[in-house]
Amino acid sequence: MSAVEKAFHGLRHMIATGRLGPGERIPPEGELCAELGVSRGSLREAVRMLAALGVIEPRHGSGTYVSQLRPEDVIGSLSLTLELLPLPGLLEVYEIRRVLEAHVAAQAAARCTPETVRTLFSLIEEMESTDDPAKASELDHRFHAEIARVGGNPTLASLLAVFRARSRKYQVFTLPEGPRLRSKSDEDHRVLATAIADRDPVSAAGAAQAHVAQTERWLRAFMPPVEEDSSTD
Repeated sequence: MSAVEKAFHGLRHMIATGRLGPGERIPPEGELCAELGVSRGSLREAVRMLAALGVIEPRHGSGTYVSQLRPEDVIGSLSLTLELLPLPGLLEVYEIRRVLEAHVAAQAAARCTPETVRTLFSLIEEMESTDDPAKASELDHRFHAEIARVGGNPTLASLLAVFRARSRKYQVFTLPEGPRLRSKSDEDHRVLATAIADRDPVSAAGAAQAHVAQTERWLRAFMPPVEEDSSTD
């Protein structure tokens, strides 16, 4: 085990065991180096690694603190590694996404308000009326994010946002088959939004699962290259 790994796992153990709790300032460098048996350089590198994961927060002029360790924030750091997955790896993730999207859609149907319904259909109308792929991608993200938000679990919403961010890197709607695929996606959005508006959790779950499964089939069929600012959600 390298010195950096030793420092990383030592700090991680302190946090995992509760010795350092959410929001607490970590001990001075000298104390930590002596306790962990590492150099200042190794400790600082470990701190940078934990900060990238959202576990530690360096505050300029104040010190270094354990973050609030909110599940949604820690889950969000998965994007650092998930975005490295090649398409075959991403397709394996889709089985998880189908289950979670169905769950949050059912929850959203049980909890939806007239304002939720207005927001969802407004986003759909904007998606259907734009020819700008970047704008359509952003609207698509907002549509699914709104459903996850209404579902009421910030951790699930964060995890699904990470999954969707990776899938958005794949261009599908600009392929020759794009207009047909885009039309089908728009139709799926309306079916899903209607089930939520009807406060029908079973239909909403089925619509969400079918929509994600359709995206997975497209990716398997076309195996498109990675592109920036594109969406197949």
